[in-house]
Amino acid sequence: MVRFKNRYVLCEVVSEDPRCRQCIEDRALGLGVRDAIARVHGDYGLACCSISFTVKYLNAYTGTVLLRCRKDSYRLLCSALPFVRYLESRAQRYPCFLNTLHVGGTIRTCQKFLIQYNRTQLLRLLQNCTNEEERQCIQKSLLSCSLTEEQSQSGDEEEDDGTETD
Repeated sequence: MVRFKNRYVLCEVVSEDPRCRQCIEDRALGLGVRDAIARVHGDYGLACCSISFTVKYLNAYTGTVLLRCRKDSYRLLCSALPFVRYLESRAQRYPCFLNTLHVGGTIRTCQKFLIQYNRTQLLRLLQNCTNEEERQCIQKSLLSCSLTEEQSQSGDEEEDDGTETD
């Protein structure tokens, strides 16, 4: 049996209105990308790319998208991504474009890249703060996302030193 090799393309949905990202569904994104491939490369490009093309991951809040295609046709896919100008969802058109961040051989390499990319974006965000109040607000929001904060608010009757209270 032969294993077919795939490529995973990590993209971000960039739009002027951040609310439109929350309305985008993976099906609408897949149709928009297939439409762009058909416009740019014609029937041949669409047939090559659609053999194993899927939207593996879509985070509507951050606009992160992970697309899978065959190794042979990932260049066709990457060259058609800048031509996605809008996405349709729920009978509305949302103007946006896809920014390619990384092309990897596995989902795990794309996840590692995304973690590093988010770290650099966070550092840029903290460096662009104009005053200490903005910096404290960003740091507070990050700390509120941690697992230790969530576990301490879960309602357990344990103190920090490990003893239970009655």
